[in-house]
Amino acid sequence: MINFRYHVVSLTAVFFALAIGLVVGTAALNGPVADSLRDQIDSLGQQNQELRDRVNHLGADVEAREQFAEQVAPVVLANRLAGVRVLILSTPSGQEHVDGVRDMLLLAGATVTGRIGVTDRFTDPASNDELLDLAHTSLPAGVPDGLPTNSDGVEASAALLGAVLLERAPAITEADRRAVLNAYTRPGYLNGTQDVTTSAGAVVFVSGAPYTGPEAPRRNAAIVTTVTQLDNAGSVMVAASADAGAGNVVAGVRDDPRLSQTVSTVDNAGTPQGRLVAAWALSDQIAGRVGHYGIGSGAILLPKTAR
Repeated sequence: MINFRYHVVSLTAVFFALAIGLVVGTAALNGPVADSLRDQIDSLGQQNQELRDRVNHLGADVEAREQFAEQVAPVVLANRLAGVRVLILSTPSGQEHVDGVRDMLLLAGATVTGRIGVTDRFTDPASNDELLDLAHTSLPAGVPDGLPTNSDGVEASAALLGAVLLERAPAITEADRRAVLNAYTRPGYLNGTQDVTTSAGAVVFVSGAPYTGPEAPRRNAAIVTTVTQLDNAGSVMVAASADAGAGNVVAGVRDDPRLSQTVSTVDNAGTPQGRLVAAWALSDQIAGRVGHYGIGSGAILLPKTAR
């Protein structure tokens, strides 16, 4: 049987071994190993500081570029959109960029006829049947060319909205326009429609990050469908933020052989530079020049057109 004295001797031996290890380890660390570790720590500290300096420099550079864009905008955009009535449509993810886009449009001389939000419910696949029914029951007599003949509720509704929001001949009456907008506002498909009192000559469609989740492909496709129908009705350009990523509406337009030839896009509308270019690109598009701008693949920074 192991007695108490055995336990005491064993524990003493363990602690003695630990003490020797600490002494030996400390002696070793006080030599070349310690010097090497200190050199590595000093080097890492210096690299860290250099990286912090670079980040601070890049941040200051970005801020200076943004300030430059804001200061030069009144000169670059002056009267580019004089006399043009522009409607701003936005997705929920693009709402934060609407005010900045509106400010640039105003600097260009545009009259903003309204800022309408397309809600998440509009792109929900579960809303298809209700949207289809709503489009056909709300169709005013002043739209004699009718709606797309299929079962796509987003396509039919977007076609109807394009007909009542954009200029057309014969002109839509204010009563018909208000009736259609109210029909989509009451069930929560649109918001912000109360300020729209006249038709627009062009639409700026503002978006942010694309939808994610199981229904994302269908929802993102619904946004591109909406842009397609607005393009069929008149002039529309698309502005999205640089964080939009794959599946966003700008990518959808640029990848479409027809839309890419008729709808201009800006992929950095989250910045003053991008918003300035959005107003500039819209004026070019109205003049018949389509382009794709920003920092994405295949895009250029600025339109290549003179005043």
